[in-house]
Amino acid sequence: MAKLLMKGNEAVGAAAIKAGCKYFFGYPITPQNELPEYMSRELPKNNGLYLQAESEIGAINMVYGAAGTGERVMTSSSSPGIALKQEGISYLCGAELPCVIVNMSRVGPGLGGIQPAQADYFQATRGGGNGDYCTPVYAPASIQETVDLVMESFDVAETYRTPVIVLGDGMIGQMMESVEFNEPKKRELPPRDWAVPQKGKKGEKILINSLYIMPEDMEPHIQKLFRKYDVIKEKEVRYEKYNCEGADVVAVAYGTVSRIVRNAIKMLENDGIKLGLIRPITLWPFPHEAFKDFSPETKALLSVEMSAGQMIDDVKIANEGRLPVEFYGRMGGIVPKPIEVVEKVKEIFGGAK
Repeated sequence: MAKLLMKGNEAVGAAAIKAGCKYFFGYPITPQNELPEYMSRELPKNNGLYLQAESEIGAINMVYGAAGTGERVMTSSSSPGIALKQEGISYLCGAELPCVIVNMSRVGPGLGGIQPAQADYFQATRGGGNGDYCTPVYAPASIQETVDLVMESFDVAETYRTPVIVLGDGMIGQMMESVEFNEPKKRELPPRDWAVPQKGKKGEKILINSLYIMPEDMEPHIQKLFRKYDVIKEKEVRYEKYNCEGADVVAVAYGTVSRIVRNAIKMLENDGIKLGLIRPITLWPFPHEAFKDFSPETKALLSVEMSAGQMIDDVKIANEGRLPVEFYGRMGGIVPKPIEVVEKVKEIFGGAK
């Protein structure tokens, strides 16, 4: 298929439609506005429904209702808007309803600004709503990868009956790159025998709910959810390791920041310093196996982020104390420069023993 030059937000919409998305509910917020605009124009042409809700809270509850029919449904927003959706996301997890949620994150806390940031890591990976639950989280580093992961997210959501989060940032949403819309790998999807309107296996009406009054009923339900999460941890972890063999320092970065680290890797080659990269593609489940084997030459890990260091805890847990863990981050919407990463690596390399 021929490649197309597309803005990230619009490419997300095109990928969702190709993946079979039939319903989109959203509310405008920068820097993701081109996505709902695209869906409002293109989804009706593909036998789908676009609806702008009265608020982010309204949008996520419309997702709940549409997902209950078994059709593919999606919403998108940016950081403060995703925060407003958290109660609904918790309900979706409790009721085991599949959907895709895109966050083109911006800087905060509070209203913040429209510049890109990675400060929604905790919100995405720790669950911003109430109760015991998890959601798969993908962190694409290019528009092509965003397209591929959005398409895959619908299959993952349907396979495990769970919301799936695609965590981008303002740069992913606003920049333009060439993309092609390849067919995702085929999965054998389970039947939608849980959806309404239809009769259950014994002829009774299907009720989609997450309300269990009695503790002896609620505990088995939560245990069932976590058995499902264990399967996701086993089968759906994604990551990339680059230039790690014999590396003096290994950086850990995701999304657009990983591209900055790749530039730093090239710059450090001139100084005889080898920098490696571990790039988590799934932020949850976090790729712990990527941290099991390091070369004897590797002296430290460096977490590079557009945040105050929200990923560091996961890096330390995965590292299990094997290597010192350092941090370099920019906040407030400031994007780290490759030379800043280079200088931090030299600082670590010079102090390593």
